[in-house]
Amino acid sequence: MVSSPVVAVVGGGGSGTLATIHLLRRARERGTPLRVTLIDRYGRHALGQAYSTTDPHHLLNACVDKMSALEDDRGHLLTWAHENGLDVAASDFFPREAYGRYLRHVLDASTGPDHRVTRVTGTARALTGRGPLCVHLSDGRTAEADAVILATGNPAAASFPHLAGDYRYIADPWAPGALNRVGGGADTLVIGTGLTMVDVAVTVTRRSPGAIVYAVSRHGLLPRPHRRPSPPCVEVPIPDGPLRLADLLRAVRVAVRDNDGDWYGVVDGLRPRVPELWARLPVGEQRRFLTLVSRYWEVHRHRVPPATAARVTELRATGRLRVLRGRVTGATPDPGGLTVRVSGDGTTRELRVGRLVDATGPASGPARDPFLARLLADGLARLDPLGLGLDADAGGRVLDAGGRPSDRIVTLGPALRGTRYETTAIPEIRSQAAALAPRLLATITSGRLAEHGGRARLSG
Repeated sequence: MVSSPVVAVVGGGGSGTLATIHLLRRARERGTPLRVTLIDRYGRHALGQAYSTTDPHHLLNACVDKMSALEDDRGHLLTWAHENGLDVAASDFFPREAYGRYLRHVLDASTGPDHRVTRVTGTARALTGRGPLCVHLSDGRTAEADAVILATGNPAAASFPHLAGDYRYIADPWAPGALNRVGGGADTLVIGTGLTMVDVAVTVTRRSPGAIVYAVSRHGLLPRPHRRPSPPCVEVPIPDGPLRLADLLRAVRVAVRDNDGDWYGVVDGLRPRVPELWARLPVGEQRRFLTLVSRYWEVHRHRVPPATAARVTELRATGRLRVLRGRVTGATPDPGGLTVRVSGDGTTRELRVGRLVDATGPASGPARDPFLARLLADGLARLDPLGLGLDADAGGRVLDAGGRPSDRIVTLGPALRGTRYETTAIPEIRSQAAALAPRLLATITSGRLAEHGGRARLSG
């Protein structure tokens, strides 16, 4: 008897969970048995980095009506919240911890006797196979599958490897238990001034009422606040054909001017068009965007909830959050903590802190991840032209070293940053997962793979 086909998903955070949910739901609609092996390094299936926080003051950065897990039911999250006794409106900003519980609920509700998920805690180290694919884990176990989804998310940057293992240096603030090490009355320096810094500052200042948080980045720019109610999206006329960055910026400035100087609707109107516009920019223009414009786009695009923005304003006004322009050029441990050197504006200053937190965002490319680096070395994948992620076609099929798309190795989410740029938020990942599911199911149930018989199992 031929067993059910199986898909292995490497990465159990938001991207991997949404991919699994849409695969299972589509398989059930088609009457196709399916098994999914969902592999997560820390056993945080459905939570990942973003939703494993236990701090109730860490809020989603998009309102409830945009955060449904289901592409065909945009009110699903709101319905779940009300069914679970949560008094929220569509325009509210949900706690991230509660959103993690929601994703786990949807994942569980998507399963059935013929549509099962095996949750595996382990670190993927290699991918092999020309018949059934085989994911090798660092502890020696293996997981065979008919297809593999790479949902590896954002690897941490770890800017100071010489401090690795020192409890005072937090290389990844979302690693299990990492934020439990902040507080205790000690001042904290955070490298980066984006969304992660904001969350760290919120946690540190609540746990340690007298502590100061220093936040350092090259531009010293903070995320802008959401506005309620949200203004309507504004259409931005942009010329057809290949784009230059200067033309794109000119069109945006004109749109903001014509919208009485209000950029909110302009940015929101551009957001769904970003992958298409990104593809129209030549690689050289994309690089110029990353160097000159990206940080300004990010602080306007990835905004913070009004309540969080108010807290940041309060902390800055009382001197408990101090934003510095510059870069951290060194960190030296001593018995009392860390001495951190910050250089900027032609000067260098030293700050004595108890903790140093790296919140600079993802590492500069997948080659820093051992599993993805092995894929690249084996020729099963290649970097996108910018080196930001994996190269893939429009359907998420991973391109091998020769540029050939794989029908059975696909990716979504942050791994596509170099090819789509706007690909890290739930609405974009949800759409990718919904589009990926029917194509992958058609592939693994086709006659081309019948000879493999769905021979999928976890062994070792």
